[in-house]
Amino acid sequence: MPYLRLAIPSPLRRLFDYLPPQDCDTAALQPGVRVKVPFGRREVTGVLIEVSETTEVPLNKLKPAIAILDDTPPMPEAVLKLARWAGNYYQHPLGDALSQALPVLLRKGEPCEYTHQYLWRATAEADISQLGKTAARQRELLLLLMEHPNGISEGAIRAEGGQTGLLKKLVDKCLAESFIHKPNHTEHNDQPLHEAPLTLNTEQQQAVQQITATAGFKTYLLQGVTGSGKTEVYLQAIEHYIRQGKQALILVPEIGLTPQTVARFKARFNLPVVVLHSNLTDNQRLDAWLQAREGVARIIIGTRSAIFTPLRTPGVIFIDEEHDTSFKQQEGFRYNARDLAVMRGHFEQIPVVLGTATPAIESLYNAKQGRYQWLKLNKRAGDALPPKFELLDIRQLPLQDGLSQPLIQQIKAHLQQGTQVLIFLNRRGFAPTLMCHDCGWLADCRRCDAHMTLHRKPFHLHCHHCDSQRPVPTVCDSCGSTDLKPVGAGTERTEELLQALFPDFPVIRVDRDTTQRKNAMQHIMDRVHQGHPCILIGTQMLAKGHHFPKVTLVAILNADSGLFSADFRGMERTAQLILQVAGRAGRADHPGKVVMQTHHADHPIITSLVTEGYQAFAEQELSQRVSAQLPPSIYCAMFRAEANHQGQAERFLGRLRQLLADDILQPQGIQWLGPLPSPMEKRAGQYRAQLVLQSHDRKALHQQLHNIICQVDSDPEARKVRWSIDVDPVDMF
Repeated sequence: MPYLRLAIPSPLRRLFDYLPPQDCDTAALQPGVRVKVPFGRREVTGVLIEVSETTEVPLNKLKPAIAILDDTPPMPEAVLKLARWAGNYYQHPLGDALSQALPVLLRKGEPCEYTHQYLWRATAEADISQLGKTAARQRELLLLLMEHPNGISEGAIRAEGGQTGLLKKLVDKCLAESFIHKPNHTEHNDQPLHEAPLTLNTEQQQAVQQITATAGFKTYLLQGVTGSGKTEVYLQAIEHYIRQGKQALILVPEIGLTPQTVARFKARFNLPVVVLHSNLTDNQRLDAWLQAREGVARIIIGTRSAIFTPLRTPGVIFIDEEHDTSFKQQEGFRYNARDLAVMRGHFEQIPVVLGTATPAIESLYNAKQGRYQWLKLNKRAGDALPPKFELLDIRQLPLQDGLSQPLIQQIKAHLQQGTQVLIFLNRRGFAPTLMCHDCGWLADCRRCDAHMTLHRKPFHLHCHHCDSQRPVPTVCDSCGSTDLKPVGAGTERTEELLQALFPDFPVIRVDRDTTQRKNAMQHIMDRVHQGHPCILIGTQMLAKGHHFPKVTLVAILNADSGLFSADFRGMERTAQLILQVAGRAGRADHPGKVVMQTHHADHPIITSLVTEGYQAFAEQELSQRVSAQLPPSIYCAMFRAEANHQGQAERFLGRLRQLLADDILQPQGIQWLGPLPSPMEKRAGQYRAQLVLQSHDRKALHQQLHNIICQVDSDPEARKVRWSIDVDPVDMF
């Protein structure tokens, strides 16, 4: 008798056997189809792994499956293989890993079909001039329809801020129409371009030629200084694969970068481009996913989770800003999309391109080891020159909310020249914390080992670690004094100062607080791209990939913030951030300048970055890590635990380590670090501890992790703590 062996989305690291539904032809079932089954007191959607002739479960304990949901697997074989490999490599329950690779609606058991049968579009004769200026909402709606010539659903219109109630008025004016949605796969398009490609310089040409000459799998590290035209290399390489009838997958680190990337691709290509990120509705995401799977969408742009998007004719994968830690999932299924892209390229036998100005030390190591082919763009595109660096030593200089007088004078000079200024400060809020001037009390978070950040708009204290908020106290919690003062400067406070110093120029703040509303980031970018003199003040959201042709001065206010981090990657991230921010200056005809305010102008890392560039820093950093036996020269995993009481998680990890150390069958060559309290021990009311495992032998490390899981699964004490395994961690906190 055949049995269905399923992966069920649950914390349990095993497969589950079920009886097939009545009248089910098990011989026709393929691995990967979804099956609805009873699981405890609820019904869940599992994924079929195999049909087996044997089972270890007594027949009277086996439940019949409720229904087979698919005729064919939703995920193609390569994506199913990738998700299974990822679950195994990252030591995550297989059922949950496979579930995470599917759109939300498919996880819930919804049909694997388009959710919107009817779409809306502008009529062929529609013209925005046919609407009066007083019909602002109708004009916005018509512009939205005109931006989607292939059609847009009512749900997507609402998600974009449009008013679906106005569609009838546009229909009455013969400006809009609805139609039945029947996507068709386009095998080939003789005219795939809207606009002609830009002329490439020699370095760019060589990069495109090497990428497109690849037959089968190969990984390229495309290292190009900021402004060197990496995106143009992407576009022209993708054109090669599009003309072959293939698809391209492009991953970007954050949603904030998606609109400008999509706009650039839509301007170039006369082809369907779909977007996949967490701001889409479930219906939009499933439709985009299906368009990619069926080959309707030729270009797919997405964030981290888009790595599991199925492609009918895969051609190439690009990872933009590959060094960015946003590609690593930090909760639950802790996969790294950059590394999975390389694995997917291997499974599908297609090239993978990792693009960045500041490669991750791991990628640099792989390039040096010959695993990646190294492509370099050392010149800025066109006639743009690299920005000049100035280290501004602010020791003993009076500071006005974080700004020195010499910097204020330079800001004034650039604004008077009619150009734009970018101020970088990686601290949200008005001030990093609130302090009592009489006794030194600090406004700490009651749930974390961290200070609360003072925000002015609206006026409150906010912990950026656990998201707890509370009103600003009027008296000190410790001594009752009313002399409470903000300490340090955040983006809000610096914004206020700049508005007071330069009342004739707009000051635009860009951080998580000002970009929460839909399309807020796009509106800010549109305003900046008008080219009028202005001051941009923001956090690292400004550092990544944005093109500001009129910015001639970049000022980094707190360049020292990451120099003394407890994390061994702190120096690397500081260097990457400094150079990414610096790269926003002088990207067009105007020469750029970068001013770094620092209390450590003679620090070897900073001076090396400024005088020799990222490459010299990265070579030195890699050499130090190899000497210290740190990743990437050694494989690493972290066992994390958290509990309600202090010391409980640490004791649990200590007992676990002792059990494993006493076992003579343990693999050799494993180094143990800890258990120790996490650098931020208390977070969101939980006390955290960690145990780090390192080995030069990856197989031995994974064997040890498997042994740990076996011990934990059989340990009743494990139920009193929350634990997880992080393979190849990028955050040691």
